[in-house]
Amino acid sequence: MQEKTTILQRVCNTGEKPAIYNRARKQIEPAVLNASRERGEHDIENEMVFKSNPGFVFHDSRGFEAGGESEFDKVKDFITRRSKEPRLGNRLHAIWYCIPMDQKCRSFTAGENKFFSQCDTGTVPVIVLFTKFDALHDDAYMELISQGVPGKTASAQAPRQAKESFANGPQLKILKDLQPPKYHVCLPDMNKDGADCGPLIQCTAGTLDNDVLQQLFISTQQTNLELCMEHALRR
Repeated sequence: MQEKTTILQRVCNTGEKPAIYNRARKQIEPAVLNASRERGEHDIENEMVFKSNPGFVFHDSRGFEAGGESEFDKVKDFITRRSKEPRLGNRLHAIWYCIPMDQKCRSFTAGENKFFSQCDTGTVPVIVLFTKFDALHDDAYMELISQGVPGKTASAQAPRQAKESFANGPQLKILKDLQPPKYHVCLPDMNKDGADCGPLIQCTAGTLDNDVLQQLFISTQQTNLELCMEHALRR
């Protein structure tokens, strides 16, 4: 959960903790929320909102392995209902699916395979976030060192080599054989100040077919001047 929150903070350009609201739009106290999580309870209906950037409303699901069949069914039901909401503010607009890449040869879990093979998201675009991608930078660095590349050069080349190796690796091939997402984004170093979420924001804006919705999304990017100008020029 902490990793996901960090990514959301980067997207919203804030260091604050999100406020959590229940279905009745009443704020849940952190102590009550933590107690629920310790009991293994998790409600995807809860809304996460950063008060400094209230244009974004996030929903979080725990891993399907943790919740089993029941959690998977809840997520499917949530996606089906919210994708058909008549009110724009209540509708589900995009799904960010996080897959941590802290292991070089990581294969998809049973829950991930199930989501991409059995969960019909309809018109809601899915963007896969390959998080902790900096772990692959470390692997690429060691590989370059083993080839005799000097340390400074290896350090500079490692991010590009990791991305190129990943592009030809098994994870993306497996996704293509299932129900491929609209986009995928590699996110390294999200725990560091100044982490770049630009590719994620641009991909998300690009998936929104509704022009009004796209403009609303762009308007929430209070600090992303480049994206706002790019959208304005396209108009």
